[in-house]
Order: sequence, then structure tokens, then C-alpha cells
Amino acid sequence: MTTTSPSVPSPVSTPASSKAPGTDNRPGRVLAAVLAAQFMALLDVFIVNVAAPTIRTDLHASGAGLQLVIAGYTITYAVLLITGARLGERLGHRRVYIAGLALFTVASLACGLSQSTGQLIAFRLVQGAGSALLIPQVLSLIQRTFTGEARVRALGAYSAVLATGAAAGQVLGGVLVSADLFGAGWRPVFLVNVPVGVVLLALAARVLPADSAPPAGRARGLDLPGLVLLGAGVSLFTVPLVLGEQKGWPLWTWLCLAACAVLFALFCGYESRLAGRGGAPLISPRLLRAPGMGGAVFRLAAIMAVNAGFLFVLTLHMQGGLGYSALRAGLTFAPTAVLFGVVGLTWRKWPRSVQPALVPGGFALTAVASLAVGLLLRDGRDVGVWLYVAFVAAGIGMSLGFSPVLTRALATVRPEDAADASGLLATVTQLGQVTGVAVFGALFLGRLESQGAPGAYSSADALLVCTYALAAVGALGAVSGPVRMRR
Repeated sequence: MTTTSPSVPSPVSTPASSKAPGTDNRPGRVLAAVLAAQFMALLDVFIVNVAAPTIRTDLHASGAGLQLVIAGYTITYAVLLITGARLGERLGHRRVYIAGLALFTVASLACGLSQSTGQLIAFRLVQGAGSALLIPQVLSLIQRTFTGEARVRALGAYSAVLATGAAAGQVLGGVLVSADLFGAGWRPVFLVNVPVGVVLLALAARVLPADSAPPAGRARGLDLPGLVLLGAGVSLFTVPLVLGEQKGWPLWTWLCLAACAVLFALFCGYESRLAGRGGAPLISPRLLRAPGMGGAVFRLAAIMAVNAGFLFVLTLHMQGGLGYSALRAGLTFAPTAVLFGVVGLTWRKWPRSVQPALVPGGFALTAVASLAVGLLLRDGRDVGVWLYVAFVAAGIGMSLGFSPVLTRALATVRPEDAADASGLLATVTQLGQVTGVAVFGALFLGRLESQGAPGAYSSADALLVCTYALAAVGALGAVSGPVRMRR
């Protein structure tokens, strides 16, 4: 397939000029509100990692309990994302966005006040459910508020937020835990969401465009059988990936992954039959058949897996092998995050002659940068400025592998499929991150254990093996098919 110029579809549902009573929904303020909430929700995926040792000591958490504290948010988030998108379409994006943000904020307060591991796990699950309601509405609100070049710029800002959230989470987590505000230890990593959430709720009520009822005959059901099959499949995929390394990959993890494949096959068959009967499937087969959508799903999953795996294994090496503090390790990734964001905002302004090569070039640059990082650090020491050059290249490459793919994928779908596309692509992005942390983390830790006692040199050897794998995924993404635009 060939890459043609993006032709962005018309906005979905209510135009940006529609206003709820008392609202001031200028597009810039709408974008600021939804991206701030997106950033806060994404931050919570990573911020808890830095606080994990303190949580374990304070709550006397077991290893499995600590894993569930970290993973519970991700699991419910991934399982319910597509359902959150459908609820937004059915009940109104503004209404569901505000409900999700309120649930996330209340759950954050409960997490910060938890007195036991069980309480914290339960509230993290609720927090993830709030994010699953909130996050799909971000893309949908961008789709319905912006058109043409303005939409492309808004999607670039969205990509930048995705990139910076990971690094910012580690930095902010290190700052808050190190500061030990009011002797609260780990609790501020959750409580910081409360005042931010309250402000965003007030802002959302004022600036978000009003919801309108779907046209007659367009209100779709929730497809509960599809939800059960997909939720079970995603759970059977994420739980063993998240807990497998810590548990030593027992038999049940492999059985879960095998069962996951069966459930996904059943889900696809059920959805096709439901669509054939004129029903409203959770994921429309028409959406999956949109030009280039399959390739976009693969590339988004691949680049997010590389992004998350890159950050995770390098954090382990820097803190465990090089002896960096959590704050220094987080700041080291600043060049990667900054360049990811800058490229995400500007790639459309690059010469038209290079546009077809951006995505494969980005994956290739990611592969080269990942390998360069491993080779630079192979001697178990910090190599100075050249490492930051490699991080800059990684940020550019990963942004080119993500931002154009996301923008073009959304341009392939019909306006009536925008909500489903938002949920699908958000789920793919999240599952890519989970997979990256689990697979590359397991590879790093497994290699480290095979080297005996951890140290700078053995950690560097484990990192080098991981960068070979990261480079291989980058190379695979470079040769996969481009996304063709819908005219």
C-alpha cells in the first residue's frame, strides 16, 4: 500500500460551536482541559513505581501484593477502555469524561488514605476504572472539536502528552517520595491528584462542548457478551504478563495466555456474527477493515512496547547498575520525552517529499538508537554526552513511529466509528505498554539473574541483550506496511 496525504474526516457528533449552558468551550481551552486530565491519568501508570519500596515497607506488603498495587490500575484500565468509549458515544462524551474524572479523583484520595495493602489494591482498581471512562473521551472530544490542520496539531499535542507522562511520572514520583511531605511518605503520589482533579472538574464543566443525543436509530447498546469476552481476554493477557516475572512464570501464566488467544478468537467470531445480524458490536468489523487500520494497530502496539520497555529496563539499569537516584534516573530521560513531544507537534510541517518515509524512518531510527544505548553502556559506566545523543535519537524515532500513525489511523475511519476507533487505539496503546514492560522487563531480569549477583557489569550485559530485542522490534516496525488514508 502507498501513503497518501491525510484527509481528516469531518468532526463527530456535536460541532465545537455547541455549548452547554454556562460553558466557554473555545477549542484551545477544551484541548488544555482534556490533555491535562490525560496527563494526570497517564502519570499514575508510572508514578507508583518509584514509591513501591516505601509502600512495601509502610504497609508490610508482600511481593504479590505490591505487584497488584502497581498492576491493578493498568489491568482495569486496559479491560474497560473500549467500554468507556462506547459509554461516551451512548451517554455523551462530556458527561462520561466528567464522571470518569470524578471517579479517578475520589479513588486517588482513597488510595492516599489507605491503611492496608488490600485497601490500596481495591482503590487502585477503581482508579483504573475512572481512567478507562476518562481517556477514550479525550480522543473523541478532540475529534469532534477540531477539524483539518487544527485536528492534526491537537493530535500532535496528544502524542506529546503520552510521551512526557512516562518520564514525568518517574521524576515526580522521585520528587514526592524524597520530599516526604508532612511525613506522609508515599501517600502524596496519590494525593497530588486530588487538587488537580478538582480544578479540572471545574474547568471541564465550563469549557467542554455540550453533549447531544445520537440521531434517531443511532444509539447503540453496550454489547455485553462482547464486553465479557473482550474483558476476560484482556485480563488473561495482562495479569500473567504483569505478575509472571515476579512469580517465576508458573504454569498458570502460560495457561492464561493460551486461554486469552481462544477468547480473542471467540470475540472476533461473535462480533462478526453480531454485525452480520445488524447488531452493534463492541468493535465494528468495518472499523478493522478500514484502510491500513490493521497495520496501524500493529505499529502503535509495537512502538508503545518499545517506548515502555526502553524506559523500564533503563530505569532498572540506572538505579540498580549505575546507582542513580530515582530523581536522577527520571531526569535522564528528559531528552527522549522532550524530543518525542516536539516532533509530535511539528512533523506535519516537514517537507512533503519526506512524509512517506517518516514512519519507517522513525522505527529504523528507534532501532539504531536503542542498540546505540546498549553498546554505549556495555562497560557498566556512564558515558556522558553520547548517551544523551542516543536518547535524543530515540525520542525522535519513537515519535515518528507513533504520531503520524495515530493521526493517519484516525483519518481512515468514518465519523460514526470515531468513538470505537478512540477506544480501540487507546486500548492498543495501553496493551503495548503493558507488553513492553512485561516482556523486556522479564528479559532484563532473567538475564540479570543468570549473571549472578547484580552489579554494574552484569546489569549492563542484561541491558545490552534487551537493546538487541528492542532494536529487532524497531526493525520489524520499519518494514511493516504503511497506513493509507481514507479520501
